[in-house]
Amino acid sequence: MTSNSFTAVILFNLLGILLLSLIVTIFIGVTSSFAAHRPIYKQDIVSTLNPLTKLQDLILGDKSVTDRDKLDKVNNFFNQMEFVSDIDHWGKKDYWATPIEFLTTYAGDCEDFAIAKYFSLQAMGIPEEKLHLTYVKSLKYNAYHMILTYHSNLEAEPLILDNIVGKVKPASERSDLVVIYSFNGSDLRLAKQRGLGKLAGSSSRLKRWQGLIERMSVGEYGTVLFNLNSPDICSLC
Repeated sequence: MTSNSFTAVILFNLLGILLLSLIVTIFIGVTSSFAAHRPIYKQDIVSTLNPLTKLQDLILGDKSVTDRDKLDKVNNFFNQMEFVSDIDHWGKKDYWATPIEFLTTYAGDCEDFAIAKYFSLQAMGIPEEKLHLTYVKSLKYNAYHMILTYHSNLEAEPLILDNIVGKVKPASERSDLVVIYSFNGSDLRLAKQRGLGKLAGSSSRLKRWQGLIERMSVGEYGTVLFNLNSPDICSLC
């Protein structure tokens, strides 16, 4: 090999090293910027796809005989997630995350837990009319809170799915909660401790619910798991 050829090889290798260094530097800068602006909780961004896979397996592989079995499975699955306030999570005072946003960040607040359970149970075959997202006042914490309630019929005592209390319990065992109003994909009801409250109109009045449904309807990854055929759902929220 001539000296000129040897020099050319050295220069080529140096250019390759410089180019690789530049790519690595840019990659580190981009990923550092991304990491600085996204929440990091129990799992790294790569492993956050795992909860989505597990939810898909839970829904598509469900062989539960009773609704109660489905309630327990879904409640236990989502209650593994971490509670984080909206201001710490999203930098907003109040933000209703889609189930996919909730799962891929492995965290959310009470609305996010309840909403994810609501859509998942519908996907597992529980009719919408049996499920209501319910705003309550927690006497124990002196704070407003959202839970999911299940009603086997209009007058039945509801079962409560809550991210604070691990097990599904009947309303009679949750004297720490005072119901304010409840809603689902079609209706809005005013307070009633047992059974469903008085119908107060369409849930389309609920602005945050409406926004959530719109975000889920524009091709969000994973939407195929959920049934969005319900009518859209506040000046109350």
